Amino acid sequence: MLKNYPVSSFYDEMMKEAGQARPHYEKFHRLLHSMEMKELHEKHETAQLSFLRQGITFTVYHEEGGTERTMPFDFVPIIIPDEDWERIEAGIKQRVRALNHFLEDVYQEREIIHDRIVPREVVENNQYFYEQQASGLKLPHNNHIFLAGIDLIRDNEGTYRVLEDNLRNPSGLSYVFQNRFVMRKVFPELFFEHDIWTLEHQMSRLHQALLSHVPVHAPNPDNPTAVLLTAGMYNSAYYDHVFLAQQMGIELVEGQDLLVKDDVVFMKTVRGLKRVDIIYRRIDDDFLDPEVFSPDSEIGVAGLMRAVEKGNAAVLNAVGNGVADDKEIYAYVPEMIRYYLGEDPLIPNVDTYFLRDKETRDDVLQRLDELVIKNVGASGGYDMLIGPQSTAEQREQFRRQIEAKPEQYIAQPTIQLSRAPAFQQQRFYPCHVDLRVYAVGSDDIHVLPGGLSRVALKEGSLVVNSSQGGGGKDTWVMRRGGPQHAE
Repeated sequence: MLKNYPVSSFYDEMMKEAGQARPHYEKFHRLLHSMEMKELHEKHETAQLSFLRQGITFTVYHEEGGTERTMPFDFVPIIIPDEDWERIEAGIKQRVRALNHFLEDVYQEREIIHDRIVPREVVENNQYFYEQQASGLKLPHNNHIFLAGIDLIRDNEGTYRVLEDNLRNPSGLSYVFQNRFVMRKVFPELFFEHDIWTLEHQMSRLHQALLSHVPVHAPNPDNPTAVLLTAGMYNSAYYDHVFLAQQMGIELVEGQDLLVKDDVVFMKTVRGLKRVDIIYRRIDDDFLDPEVFSPDSEIGVAGLMRAVEKGNAAVLNAVGNGVADDKEIYAYVPEMIRYYLGEDPLIPNVDTYFLRDKETRDDVLQRLDELVIKNVGASGGYDMLIGPQSTAEQREQFRRQIEAKPEQYIAQPTIQLSRAPAFQQQRFYPCHVDLRVYAVGSDDIHVLPGGLSRVALKEGSLVVNSSQGGGGKDTWVMRRGGPQHAE
């Protein structure tokens, strides 16, 4: 079935060369060849229906009226050998630790700015730097990053690189678990031959980390009350919110369900008010508290920041995290690792060019057809130019945008994003992939084994975001160890 599968200059996750799978994919490759095409197609359709029946959806806002869709799922997993995972895990922990030091520093002493490692203007001009609202806050464990989503890619040499840091409200964690659930349900035979790290206890790890963020004045620190604050059912990631609240056994609330009285947060219940200690918020800073941020917000909680300042409540992820996952700050993370930890980065960045500098900007403007241009404040694949796939009109539009606001854009080489087989329309073809790895922080940092492998299902596309036509794959980390961890 894969005999006509093209292996090119792109690094392929599964195929080493035409007809030959990489060693960690050999068993899976053999299993595929033992199945009939009709059987694969039926299982593919069953998997899509499983997502639909469970209501696993997201919303695409830029389409007229907003369109609710199921996440397209591809059954060919991304398999990561244990030795590769050990390096990924160590690199993610290192990066998140350094980013947390940076957040604590820029909202306290600002030593990294005084020592001129990160330019002052890059921090102070950042749209997500909330100096007034976040400076001086005393956080549980001094931890700003309860949940991080770090996006990795592989270049054409097979080297993992960090593409992006997501430290505000990283989404997609529910899909990690649902991809595994559907995969086990539809393709149980694939698991008999493979020894894979389980996801079985990961949600309890997340819950324990959440409950460890007890504010200093919590009346019952051994039994705190935590809630998940959502913008509501029309939010694009609402399924994610519902799933996480259910799995952790905490209440899912909207802003109207909470109130602040005497600088303490309470939840409205049928039995009266109940004190809330920990708020895992899934709404952005600007909407969190109308007294401090946008006064027009109807989804936030008035007075919430006063409760945080007084040590009566903890908000996770912390306010102001966006200053550390901005696409311009991203370029300084390797230096942060050296500065705060005294270590060399274990996972390198993608080369990044700042367009504030005129000489660099002039060079980039001459090479728009070769490079990727990104808005430093955008996400989800929006306001981005992929040079080799762009039209002359699109390049001219970005030229004008860059010349008008050069500080708003960065440029990167067009990475030869790795590929993996996808089974769609009853055939296999290569699609570009990336991997979002989730790290949970409290006293220490725990990295979930695997993560969300995202796949650009449009042939030739480099954009893996679900809102731009991307889908998901299950991610297997091969295991060396005791059977108690096996799937």
